[in-house]
Amino acid sequence: MGFQELYFYFSDNLLIDENNFTSALLILLGSTCYVIGGVLTLKISKKKNENVTGSILIWAIIILLPLVSFIEQPWQSIPRTDSLISVIYLGIVPTGVAWLLRFRILKNNGLIFQSQVSYLIPIFGTILGYIFLKELITIKVLISLIAVCIGIYFVKKADNKKII
Repeated sequence: MGFQELYFYFSDNLLIDENNFTSALLILLGSTCYVIGGVLTLKISKKKNENVTGSILIWAIIILLPLVSFIEQPWQSIPRTDSLISVIYLGIVPTGVAWLLRFRILKNNGLIFQSQVSYLIPIFGTILGYIFLKELITIKVLISLIAVCIGIYFVKKADNKKII
């Protein structure tokens, strides 16, 4: 279970062709980097949670600012005040809190347990898409979400048996 549920969930629109092949590779690269980040985080787990989070966010700004400036050329646009406030809020509050939670989960439960978070994204995405965007929930979506929940249950159940 795992990728199979996600494949089934997205299989209606899962078409990788020459138009989006680069994007599919970048998604795989992003997932790989996410896991590598988790492994490296566990290597430095003796540091305080807040220090690791702050350090990673600062390095992300240092690395991404020149890249984003080159690609997006922000000096050519004039953002509205509400857009700036939204970007600053989203960059600091939810991102900072999410990273703090991520590192706490990594330290307390390990990388395998933390990786299950990625399987929760389709569940909450479906619920919030239905509530806020009036998206349709088909029987295929419900079956996929149930399969994801069953997969998470089995992983957690197997993990509990190892502890005992």
